[in-house]
Amino acid sequence: MTPLGDDHFDRLSRLLDLEGEAEREQATRSDSEGEGRALTALVVRDEDAGLGGRLLLTFGKRDLALPLPPTRLQPGSPVLLKCPNDGDQVAVRGIVFARDRTTIRVAIDASDDSIPEGETWRIELSSDELSRRRQKSAMASAKNAKRDRLAELREVLLGRREPEFDKPTPLSPLDAGLNESQQDAIALALAAKDLAIIHGPPGTGKTTAVVEVIRQAVRRGDRVLACAPSNLAVDNLLEKLLAAGENPVRLGHPARVSESLREHTLDVLAESHSDAKQARKFYKEAHAMLRKSGKWTRAKPEPGERGSLRREARALIDDARKLDDLAVEKILDGTRILCATLTGLNADLLGNRTFDLIAIDEACQTPEPACWTAIGRAKRIVLAGDHCQLPPTVLSLEASRKGLRVSLMERLVACFGPTITRRLRMQYRMNDAIAGFSSAEFYATDLVAHESVTGHLLRDLPGVESTALTVTPVQFIDTAGAGYDEEEVNESKRNVNEAKLAVVKVRGLLEAGLAPEQIAVIAPYSAQVKLLREMLDVAGLEIDSVDGFQGREKEAVVLTIVRSNPEGDVGFLADVRRTNVALTRARRKLIVIGDSATLANHPFYQRMLTYFEQIGAYSSVWEESDPAT
Repeated sequence: MTPLGDDHFDRLSRLLDLEGEAEREQATRSDSEGEGRALTALVVRDEDAGLGGRLLLTFGKRDLALPLPPTRLQPGSPVLLKCPNDGDQVAVRGIVFARDRTTIRVAIDASDDSIPEGETWRIELSSDELSRRRQKSAMASAKNAKRDRLAELREVLLGRREPEFDKPTPLSPLDAGLNESQQDAIALALAAKDLAIIHGPPGTGKTTAVVEVIRQAVRRGDRVLACAPSNLAVDNLLEKLLAAGENPVRLGHPARVSESLREHTLDVLAESHSDAKQARKFYKEAHAMLRKSGKWTRAKPEPGERGSLRREARALIDDARKLDDLAVEKILDGTRILCATLTGLNADLLGNRTFDLIAIDEACQTPEPACWTAIGRAKRIVLAGDHCQLPPTVLSLEASRKGLRVSLMERLVACFGPTITRRLRMQYRMNDAIAGFSSAEFYATDLVAHESVTGHLLRDLPGVESTALTVTPVQFIDTAGAGYDEEEVNESKRNVNEAKLAVVKVRGLLEAGLAPEQIAVIAPYSAQVKLLREMLDVAGLEIDSVDGFQGREKEAVVLTIVRSNPEGDVGFLADVRRTNVALTRARRKLIVIGDSATLANHPFYQRMLTYFEQIGAYSSVWEESDPAT
């Protein structure tokens, strides 16, 4: 691979701008309550201080009995609060903290004094411009770095210098359950002077290996920043570190952290500090003053009274923040492991802190610019992920075509290959027949099923009967020639007859004794997902897109491929990494429904069909006793 110039950062910055434009355009297209991106006609029901001095506002419909409509606004969503305020529109940024049937709670900055009473509010999903600014700033710093550690790492990460390693030393695992390939990858990561990559195919214990790297580094006296692209992935890291006996601190807005882990967030830890009670008292008094200064009353206020109240409130907030800052500094200085999302790294909070090791889990699920927010604080870097699964999600087609979907890890694997990379080889998820095709296609037939899973079947689960569905691990149902045609709906695709057949199979699994929580139905198209959810209203049963199931698993998976057309067009399924994800979510049973006449036009799917035939998993829809019609 040709080494990259410093203009690489300028190109990525332009691609981020394109992505920002695409996000704003999407928000404009679906800017209504019916699309789930906004809630309208809301009033403030309650307000309180909390979450590190933030103001918590509870919104609901004016009629207390009215429920909120279905919405994409979930805990952690960035939102914009809007109200007309007698023609002088107010717009305040916040984060959804919690929601239930009738209310939604939003945390806003404590210093915001523009929350008028008695107004009708609109809450809409917002693009995260702050994270984009952080990424661009981090790349500018990397581009301009001179004669420091960031400049040295830049030379490696742009392919202009070979990564260096110390001589690996024998590993004394802290986790006795690590297999040989995990130990080999961990040893390489610990020997890296600059960079190492852990390639973790599905079910191979990638995060387990990352946790061991972190723990070993801490035993050497290192300070570690553990990152991932999403809050869910960071929470997974945090949970595993806690289970291993470590004491990490979670950075980020508490509303974006799993409720069971919030006690480990910096905000909550800081609030338990000895000065926290006084700080909260200051915040509460300040909020009361700001509310009072903003009220219209019949009596004319004394000249300057409102300004005086606001100045006094802001002084109280300043004093409270100083107390909070002291607590925060002590916590940050006292921990060896910080956990955060890549775009949640706050320069104001972290100051000039650097880390001996930065570990980025799920590194292939984020565009490269996000990684530079962490790299600027690193002495050494370990990336973990799987470039053979789904690439980062990018809305802008132009940015995608120009390379924003190529993750840093994928680019570095192509640049340095096995020099810096170790693949994990033993998988602990799938029956060997489920794993076999992906192992051959994506991992050089290198995946080995652990003895605990190699032959496991649904019938082995407690309470599950032996039926035709539960005694075999894989079934492909060919719908060719049966009139199972795809149709277009709102720029997406669906296949009604495939959906009906998927319903039959799910019902059969439930009748055999599986719990709904043990089953997933996966479709690559949103229209098919919507249709299946309408047809299968079963509590606990998960129905979602391929993207929604990356990194997850179920005992049984029903996959409906959807595409069935005379042209043999497989659409975006030509990116076969999406299918790799779909095929590797099942532990004991994989059912695939598809049209061989359409699929066989693509070489990858032709090989998939051949594999199913070789293992005796192929069947025709005409053999089904109750086929969809």
